[in-house]
Amino acid sequence: MKIDGRFWLTKEGQSFLGSGRIELLERIDQSGSINAAAKEMKMSYKAAWERINGMNALADQPLIERSTGGKGGGGTKLTPYARELIATFHRLGELHRQFIDRFAEAGNDPEHLARILSRTFLTTSARNQIPSTLSSIETKGLHSTLTLALSGSDTLHSTITAKSVENMGLTLGCDTYAIIKSSDIHIDSTLPTSNTDENVLIGTIETLETSGENIEIGLRLEGGTLLIALEQEDSLQKLQIGLKAYAIISPLHIIIGL
Repeated sequence: MKIDGRFWLTKEGQSFLGSGRIELLERIDQSGSINAAAKEMKMSYKAAWERINGMNALADQPLIERSTGGKGGGGTKLTPYARELIATFHRLGELHRQFIDRFAEAGNDPEHLARILSRTFLTTSARNQIPSTLSSIETKGLHSTLTLALSGSDTLHSTITAKSVENMGLTLGCDTYAIIKSSDIHIDSTLPTSNTDENVLIGTIETLETSGENIEIGLRLEGGTLLIALEQEDSLQKLQIGLKAYAIISPLHIIIGL
């Protein structure tokens, strides 16, 4: 048995945005054509247009702009408001997935679920609070190195004190959270060549957001986990959405949560 759930946005009691409708808007944005987007999704033009009309009827502003004639022969493009809705949907979808993942840890154990619920609404300043499973503990002297299994085949190594392992009652197979500040994750477009004890994870850049001298980067790991990193703006010159990149994280910067 597995806990799961679908994510939809409703408005005025009606379905407004779901993954299929978002995909349709994104394909229109890429192709500049409702007809081409419909064909890519293997649906009729009529069905695609009905979905767009349904969204437009509920939206606060128009979602598409259509032009006819001209040098390019006309076409369809998304409005800035539609692009904002898409970004909002993806962010809310990620938060929904994190919420479901926490519930899914419980399996078919209601008491375990109750313990998860008791900590679900704990808030920390760290942007990355990643569900994980403790797969190994190696203790040397005062410190222990933990191996944390993330979704997919991704893993992280965290170094904490041996006393913390004892005080927290950490055991193999227990559910944990890898808590990492965004400023403690470095994103690079090239694989580090020097030998290092740091964690190096590969992923695809999903979001880039610039504010002042900083840039926030969303890196989707191959196993599905989303990492949020904070870099200086000059990093933007070599980073772009869709690019394969590497997250580099010191084991000393990963806090363990239960």
